[in-house]
Amino acid sequence: MRRLVLVSILLAIVVVTLGAYTRLTHAGLGCPDWPGCYGLIDVPETSEQIAKAEAAFPERPVEIQKAWNEMIHRYFAGALGLLILAIAVMAVRNRHQGTPMFLPLLILAIVTFQAALGMWTVTMKLMPMVVMAHLLGGFTTLCLLFLLYLRLTPYRIPGGDWSIKKYAKYGVVGIFILTAQIGLGGWTSSNYAALHCTELPICQDGWLENLTFEDSFDLIPPERDTYEFGHLDHHERVTIHAMHRIGAIVTFAYLVWLAFAVMRRAQTGFFQKVPIILLAVLFAQVGLGVSNIVFSLPLAVAVSHNIVAAFLMLVLITLTYSLKRKI
Repeated sequence: MRRLVLVSILLAIVVVTLGAYTRLTHAGLGCPDWPGCYGLIDVPETSEQIAKAEAAFPERPVEIQKAWNEMIHRYFAGALGLLILAIAVMAVRNRHQGTPMFLPLLILAIVTFQAALGMWTVTMKLMPMVVMAHLLGGFTTLCLLFLLYLRLTPYRIPGGDWSIKKYAKYGVVGIFILTAQIGLGGWTSSNYAALHCTELPICQDGWLENLTFEDSFDLIPPERDTYEFGHLDHHERVTIHAMHRIGAIVTFAYLVWLAFAVMRRAQTGFFQKVPIILLAVLFAQVGLGVSNIVFSLPLAVAVSHNIVAAFLMLVLITLTYSLKRKI
């Protein structure tokens, strides 16, 4: 079962990557229906298929590359769902052998809801709240699979570091802070606000005067035919982006403090190395965030920014879980 969970983790990373790529290539509506694409299980490519597709969906002309981006993401997500179903079945069958059952069933419930969010992303025409929830659902699935893998792995937590056991609760706080920051990133992306602050460290001159919270974080927006490319005005998008930047500063400061606090008091190599890895991934994430601004959101950097955020969370979970197992 542990190997199956590991394969699922690797596949979940691919799915999160493809989700980011699909979103950043504006392919979220590359297929205007769900779960197929213009009524097909693949993408319309022949002239006859394209003609039928555009007759059925006249408001959405076929863009083959975007459609493939979307469908490939769906194929991999579907495969991940089947693996998670297999894990849940194995957990139920082996429950009398001490195999964790609650966590696999929770992951199955989340990935089922994640499939519904994928459908609503299309049927609700990229409503920001649904897009952000779909992003968070992908991250949650990956993180819970990783937590399950840690639970199934009988690795030894070094003893002798009693002075750092209190930092387990601070690790949990860090997970909540990082989750909130990832959510802000998802809200920034889903509202197409990534390029509305073009200077560092917060935004361009006059950003404070542009702040408006009246509609910037409304979860239920006014009804529109589509939310593709955003529905908010410039001031609202500046507000969203500025809050993401401020959140990044808070997250950075907290995780740096946590890493150095654990590293300074740790006596064993394990608890000295994990904070170093956390800092390395954190600084890589900051570098990618800065590069997004300096180079105007290049696709490779923007996708990497999503993936490194996931790895940052996995390292933080490793540290927190290890500290809690030590108690």
